[in-house]
Amino acid sequence: MVTAVRTPLFVPANRPDRFAKAAATEADAIILDLEDAVPASEKDIARGNLTTGFTDKPVIVRINAAGSSWHPEDVVAVRQLMPSAVMLPKAEDAGEISTLLASLGGTVPVIALIESARGLANARSLASADGVVRLAFGSIDYCADLGCAHLKDVLLPVRCELVLASRLAGIAASIDGVTAQLDNPVQTFEDASHARDLGMTGKLCIHPKQIAEIKRAFAPCQDEIAWARRVLASGDGAATVDGAMVDEPVRIRARTILASAEESDA
Repeated sequence: MVTAVRTPLFVPANRPDRFAKAAATEADAIILDLEDAVPASEKDIARGNLTTGFTDKPVIVRINAAGSSWHPEDVVAVRQLMPSAVMLPKAEDAGEISTLLASLGGTVPVIALIESARGLANARSLASADGVVRLAFGSIDYCADLGCAHLKDVLLPVRCELVLASRLAGIAASIDGVTAQLDNPVQTFEDASHARDLGMTGKLCIHPKQIAEIKRAFAPCQDEIAWARRVLASGDGAATVDGAMVDEPVRIRARTILASAEESDA
C-alpha cells in the first residue's frame, strides 16, 4: 500500500490527540513521528502512544536514526505494532537496513529517508537493499549536512539521483521532501509540480492545508488526459497526434498518465 502513497502526513507521536484528526484529512497515509517532532524528554511517551487503530489508512512510523540512543527501543515498539511501513531517517548504509529488517522479523517494509551526503552517495545500494520499498528525500537535513541553500536548482541533481536510484532498483518512485512554508499554497503546488516533473510520485506533508495542493500537482490535468486519450486512439505503430510523432514510447507515457488519473479519482 505504501508504494502508491502520494500525500503522507506527519503527526508527532507524542500528540495522540491529533492522530484521528490527521486521519480525517485527505492525506492518504499517516506518519507517526518518533524523531524530529518529539523532544528527547517525551520519546518514551511517544512510543507508548503508537497505534494503528485510529484509521484504515496506511500508518508509517518514522523511528530515530540507527546509532541514536532511542533507536533500539523504537525498533522494539515497531515490531510490536507492525505498521504499514517504517521510515528510517538519515539512512546511509545498506547494512543498517539489513539489521533493521532482521530486527523487525523481515516483514515490515522500509522507507529509506535520504538526508546526507553519504546517504545520497549510497542511494542506489539503499534502494536495492532487501525490504526497502521507497526512498524519500529529507531535503532540509540534506542542506544542513552540506551547508548548501535549499533551492530547486541546487537540489535538482539530488532529486534526479533518487528517481534514478529507485528506477534502477525496480522499486516505487521516490517521495519528495517537505515544503516548510505553511501559508503559501502556490509554493506548495510549485514544489510538488517540480517533483512530479522529475519523476517523483509523492511528497511529505507537514500540515493538512498542504495536501490539496500536492494532490492537485500530482494529478494529471484535463489537457494531459485528453492528449493521452488522443495518443492511444491513434492505433499502433507510428502516427501523428497534434503535429507530433507518436510511437510506442509515447503511448507508454499516455498509459501512465491515464493510470495516474484513475488513481487520483479513486
